[in-house]
Amino acid sequence: MQMDYLGITGIVLGVLKQFWPVWLALALVLVASFTFKKRLGLYGHLFDSGVGIAGVMICLFWLFTAMFAAVVVTFDPLAQVAIMKDALPGAIDPQSGVAYLFGGDRLARDIFSRMVYGSRIVLIIAPAATAFALMVGTTLGLPAGYYGGRIDSVLSFLANLVLAFPVILLFYLLVTPGIMDTPIPYALAAVFFLFPIVFFAVLFFTRFKTRPERLYPLLGLTLVLGAWIYAGLVFDADPLGLISISPNQLNIFVAVVFASSPGVFRIVRGLVMDIKTRDYVAAAQTRGETPWYIMLWEILPNARGPLIVDACLRIGYTTILLGTLGYFGLGLAPESPDWGTSIKEASRLLRAQIHPALPPTIALMSFVLGLNLLADALREQSMKD
Repeated sequence: MQMDYLGITGIVLGVLKQFWPVWLALALVLVASFTFKKRLGLYGHLFDSGVGIAGVMICLFWLFTAMFAAVVVTFDPLAQVAIMKDALPGAIDPQSGVAYLFGGDRLARDIFSRMVYGSRIVLIIAPAATAFALMVGTTLGLPAGYYGGRIDSVLSFLANLVLAFPVILLFYLLVTPGIMDTPIPYALAAVFFLFPIVFFAVLFFTRFKTRPERLYPLLGLTLVLGAWIYAGLVFDADPLGLISISPNQLNIFVAVVFASSPGVFRIVRGLVMDIKTRDYVAAAQTRGETPWYIMLWEILPNARGPLIVDACLRIGYTTILLGTLGYFGLGLAPESPDWGTSIKEASRLLRAQIHPALPPTIALMSFVLGLNLLADALREQSMKD
C-alpha cells in the first residue's frame, strides 16, 4: 500500500498544532507571572533573569504536556498499526489519515504519542519521589544537626552506610523484578510514607499547641489526608479509587527515596549545625521554645534556599536515573512509554533507524536542562537573600 508523507514544514506545523493547549497554558502563566511578579516572592524573582525564565518555561512546558497528554497525543501510545512499522517521520496512516509526526517504532507505535505520554510517567515519579526523600531526609537531619551527640552519630552512620553503596548497584538491587516477590519494598514504603504525616503533624502541633481552635482542624486534616494517601500508596486500598500505584512504580519510588534520603539528610544536618549558632535561634531558646519548634519554625525556613536548589537538581538526577533504569529494562513494564524504555527499544536498531531514538532523548535532555537552569536561577536568588 502506498504511503504518503508530510514534509518538514508539515511535521513542524503538525507538532506545534498538537501542543496548542500547552502553548495556551504557557502564555497564560507567562502573562500572569509578569503582571504579578512583585507579589509572587521567590517565583516572581525568577523572571528577573533570562536563565530563570528559560528554566521555568521549560519545566512548565513538560508539566503542561503531562497534564494535557490525552489532548496532545495523536494515537494511543500502545496501539500498533502494522503498516506503520519503522515508518519515517511524517508518514500518514492510510486507515485514519493522521500522520505519525515523529514516525513509528519497531513495534509500529507512534513515537510522538509515546514521547508525550512518557512525560506523564516521569513527572509523576521523579518530583513525588524527590518530595518524599526531602521529607525523610529533613525529618532525620533536623534532630541530628540540632542535638548532635549519640543521635547524630547513629543517624549519620546509617546515612553513610547507604551512601557507601554505588548508586547504580543499589538501584539494581532494589528494582530487580524478583524483589517484588519479597515484602521489602512494601515494608520500606510503609516506613517512608509515614514521614510526611509525622512531619506535618509535628509542624502544626509545635506552632498551634496553644491555639486548639487552629490545631485540631489542621491535625485532623493531616491525619485524614495522610491515612487516605497512605492506604492508596502502600496497600492499594483507596476507597475512592483515586490514589494507586503499580507494583513496578512503587518499587522505583521506594528505591529513589531510599537512595536519595541520605544525601538530603547530610545537607540538612550541615545547614542545621551552622544555623543553630545564629542569634535568632538563641533568642528562641531564651523565650523557652521547644527544640522541635526551633528546628521547624526558626531553622528550617532559613535553610529553604539550598534545599530548594537541591530539590531541583535532585529531580533532574532522578529523571536521568529513571531513564537509565528504563534503558536497562528495570522497574517499569517493557511496553511503558517512559523515555528510558523508549530509548532502549530504539537503540536496538540504531544503525538502521535513528529517528525513534531522538524524540525521547531530546525530551529527557531538555527537561533536565530546564531543571538545571531553574536551579541556577534559584541559587543566584538565594545568594542575594
